Amino acid sequence: MLATVIAVLGTLLGAVVAGVFQQRQAGRIAAAATTEQLRRERLEAVTALAAAGSDHRRAMWMRGEAALTGAAPEQLEALRTASHATRSAITRPLVAVQVLIPDPAVRAAAQNMVTAAYLMREAATTTDALTIAREESRVAQDQFVSAAAAYLAPA
Repeated sequence: MLATVIAVLGTLLGAVVAGVFQQRQAGRIAAAATTEQLRRERLEAVTALAAAGSDHRRAMWMRGEAALTGAAPEQLEALRTASHATRSAITRPLVAVQVLIPDPAVRAAAQNMVTAAYLMREAATTTDALTIAREESRVAQDQFVSAAAAYLAPA
């Protein structure tokens, strides 16, 4: 009789221990999945912001170059509309980067990249000034991508 009681208690204890281990394993799997999903969202935000910044830089270059070469008013208006669309397209990924990435270096680099692209509008006084502003915008984007890559690199 005592052997039977010990066997039943051993079986129950084994089931409890196995359940605890399974629960911990499930928790670790869920945490890993959440971490990977957040990493993917961060990577998507960085990629979207870099692409939007590049699109805006290109739009600002085309707009500035057209203004400097005396393009027709209709063309200037079309380029102005396009640059407004690309500027607007920066907002969503910039907010995503600011919300999803707590690293101050990445956030500052993102803001610097966007500001450098915006500053191309004021630089459209000469072709040389516009070229310099475009290069500064490219450098700021490279710095943003480097900061984000360092932050997102697997530990």
